[in-house]
Amino acid sequence: MRLSNLALSLTLFSTAIAYAAPANTLISCVATPLGKLSPAITNDANDFNASSQQVYNRLLDFKSGELNIEPSLAEKWEVSEDGLTYTFHLRKDVKFHSNKNFTPSRGLNADDVIFSFQRQMDSKHSYHKVSGGTYFYYQWMNLPKIVKSIEKADDYTVKITLQQPNTPFLTTVAMDFLSIYSKEYADKLLAEGNPEVLDQEPIGTGPFIFQTYQTDHAVRYIANPDYFQGKAKFERLIFSITPDAGTRYAKLRAGECDVIDFPNISDIAQMKQDPKVNLLQRDGLNLAYIGLNSTKPALNNAKVRQALHYATDKKSIVEAVYQGSGSVATNPFPNAVLGYNDNLPQYEFNLEKAKALLVEAGFADGFETEIWVQPVVRPSNPNPRRTAEIIQADWAKIGVKAKLVTHEWADFNKRTREGEFSAGTYGWTSRNGDPDNFLFPLLSKANIPGTNYGRWTDENFEALLAKAVQTQNREERAKLYQEAVHIVNEQTPFIPLAHSINYVPLSQRVQGFVPNPFGYTSFYRVSLAK
Repeated sequence: MRLSNLALSLTLFSTAIAYAAPANTLISCVATPLGKLSPAITNDANDFNASSQQVYNRLLDFKSGELNIEPSLAEKWEVSEDGLTYTFHLRKDVKFHSNKNFTPSRGLNADDVIFSFQRQMDSKHSYHKVSGGTYFYYQWMNLPKIVKSIEKADDYTVKITLQQPNTPFLTTVAMDFLSIYSKEYADKLLAEGNPEVLDQEPIGTGPFIFQTYQTDHAVRYIANPDYFQGKAKFERLIFSITPDAGTRYAKLRAGECDVIDFPNISDIAQMKQDPKVNLLQRDGLNLAYIGLNSTKPALNNAKVRQALHYATDKKSIVEAVYQGSGSVATNPFPNAVLGYNDNLPQYEFNLEKAKALLVEAGFADGFETEIWVQPVVRPSNPNPRRTAEIIQADWAKIGVKAKLVTHEWADFNKRTREGEFSAGTYGWTSRNGDPDNFLFPLLSKANIPGTNYGRWTDENFEALLAKAVQTQNREERAKLYQEAVHIVNEQTPFIPLAHSINYVPLSQRVQGFVPNPFGYTSFYRVSLAK
């Protein structure tokens, strides 16, 4: 009996140790399973966190916690006077990772950069159709219309020629979808008949080396000893998939997680007082909005869309859903973004105005519609269901009867892009901080079908975007975007709701973490206190 009790005690003790975060291992508890471990073919921040932010590098990078760019795989660059040719000079000391099936015979060179770009831009490239061949951000950033060619000048020099000047192009180059892959690894896999492995077992140049992904459970990495910026300050990194927000918080308090994402908004006040938690926060470069499908009956009328805007009590939504963790949106992007317009006429909650506009539009008795509800929490909206319920109740007051509809996440996105929805809860987070990265993906006709869910178009708006993206002068560019935002405000292709605060709850042993403006979690500069 005594032996049995001793065995039980040892078992409990060893279990406790197994679940405690080891001294030289950082555990990040994340809400959702990974979709893809390949930055070229994903559009999900969770996937970018697990791939490009840890395993890969880009030609350029954003400075830690900033919107400004700095050298990365390219140590320097030049831009021609006409703004059409960008010449990037690569570092000569960059090594690719190894895994059980691949050991590189050379370091990074221009061939890897050419491969990584041409895979996305050339429909005849041997890898273009691998893993489904869908390059979301390459399309959303309009690169098929911007990039003319990419050429190898020598082993460590790459020239990219544009079809037209593009002011934010360097910040686009620093975005995660343009991470640099190993051509040598890709060639080996293609020769073996397994090209899709490139996107499943990533090989990059980044600070952490991918080890394994146990589906729906955990992703494991080790520190790259040959990283060109120096080895990370801890040995192992684990992404532990923990869907429930309450469980993530409990694990953080118990020392089983060092970082968690998407905390319950209702837990924020407690976290601020919790001695076991270091709660960091930063205003997000995001927008929560109600998409309105302008091809649907009633919603194809600007006065109806304006009526729904007036009938949406944004302040109540921010109070009830964000609980002090967000602000009412009046523009398509936050006030930190170039081109924010302080002088827009505001759609204050006004049911009488809303009813009058419906009468003018020929819908005095209202109409029936649907509100599609995102089935997951996103950085821009901590509770899409509650948001939709408030809007449903508001619209009912002007005779608009809205049925709440939801679908599984992948199906929700697919059917939205195909234009099936009428209205719905949506969100966007900028990945480079430029106004074009809000307005072009969300509202340009070039992204129909795509991220212009409502399929709204306006030729004056398109002309302003085209001119602004080629304008070098910052003040002139800001004025163009302010004009574009005025058109959006007047036409109401969607209803901007809120901008959220990004929270990052950390254990007290995590040192040196800097909140990312794009909501990513980069762990390279982090250290772990004993």
